[in-house]
Amino acid sequence: MDLGSLAREAYKGMAGLDGFVTRSTLPKPLLELVRLRASQLNGCVYCVDMHSSDAKQAGESDARLHAVAVWREAPFFTEQERAALAFTEAATKLTTGDITDEVWERAAACFTEPELAALVVAVAAINAWNRMGVATRMVPESYKP
Repeated sequence: MDLGSLAREAYKGMAGLDGFVTRSTLPKPLLELVRLRASQLNGCVYCVDMHSSDAKQAGESDARLHAVAVWREAPFFTEQERAALAFTEAATKLTTGDITDEVWERAAACFTEPELAALVVAVAAINAWNRMGVATRMVPESYKP
């Protein structure tokens, strides 16, 4: 099997994960914030560009988008968004002890069990997309040389 065939198969699997997350009851603006924050942490310029653009098209404000990188200090985010962003950071960094009981309990208090499952899948999926984007040096769609 050649690299192109492998990539197409991987894409199908990833699209299935994204479909599961999209069908969940997680708020779509929250999903874009989660995807944007993980992409920032992973240094995936393609995904940062895509998810900030998607969030903006969905009505997200510039102030909130600019503040995602410093969400703890910014007054713009709800408790549910803060719980999701804390979980995203912990699950993205994934070093020993990052997903503490406090991080998990905070997320569990803000989301139903199916939503929490969708959040876990959303973070796992964007991290996988980021790794593919970084590894293949994907160029942002908005980039015009």
